Amino acid sequence: MIFIRYENWRTYLKSYPVTCLILAINIVMFVLTAVGPEEAILEYGAMINREPYASEWWRFVASIFLHFNFGHLFSNSFGILIFTPPMERLLGSWRYVLLYLGSGIVGNLITMGIYQHSSMVHISAGASGAIYGIYGAFLYVALFQRQFMDEASRKTLYSLLIVGIVFSFLVPQVNWIAHLGGFIGGFFIYGLIIRLLKRR
Repeated sequence: MIFIRYENWRTYLKSYPVTCLILAINIVMFVLTAVGPEEAILEYGAMINREPYASEWWRFVASIFLHFNFGHLFSNSFGILIFTPPMERLLGSWRYVLLYLGSGIVGNLITMGIYQHSSMVHISAGASGAIYGIYGAFLYVALFQRQFMDEASRKTLYSLLIVGIVFSFLVPQVNWIAHLGGFIGGFFIYGLIIRLLKRR
């Protein structure tokens, strides 16, 4: 079962350095925005469909590491801590970075592509688009690389996706666009990575 963590904290740090770095960045950025003024999250890179911020490309990356409140940070950190490590082990650190960031950026691009046509002000931030990209990559593995995933892990993944879909569409103020965009992005980015950037 690949989604059960058996490692102690030292082994975890050594085995999943990128995952640990992502968690650390998320926590540091949350503290910085929490102790700052109310608009700090916007200054640090949250996306908003209003100029001049909407055309600042760096926000598509920076917003992946920002969270609105502790509950938002906790839920995303739990997903990163528990479910993403097997993908880092499977791809290797730098290809895993490409998948994670690429998925988050795709989710953010689709989000802003839709939000820019809205008359309402929308602010978006969070790691969930990138996390759903990892889920999309796992679905690719479950469908086309079955030798890398046992049956119990496949069932867990399918259950996780069902819960994620329900959560994305039924819970208010959840950016389901980023979830869906990141998920689709992760599925196809993973397929490209294993073909174009073969691991030795």
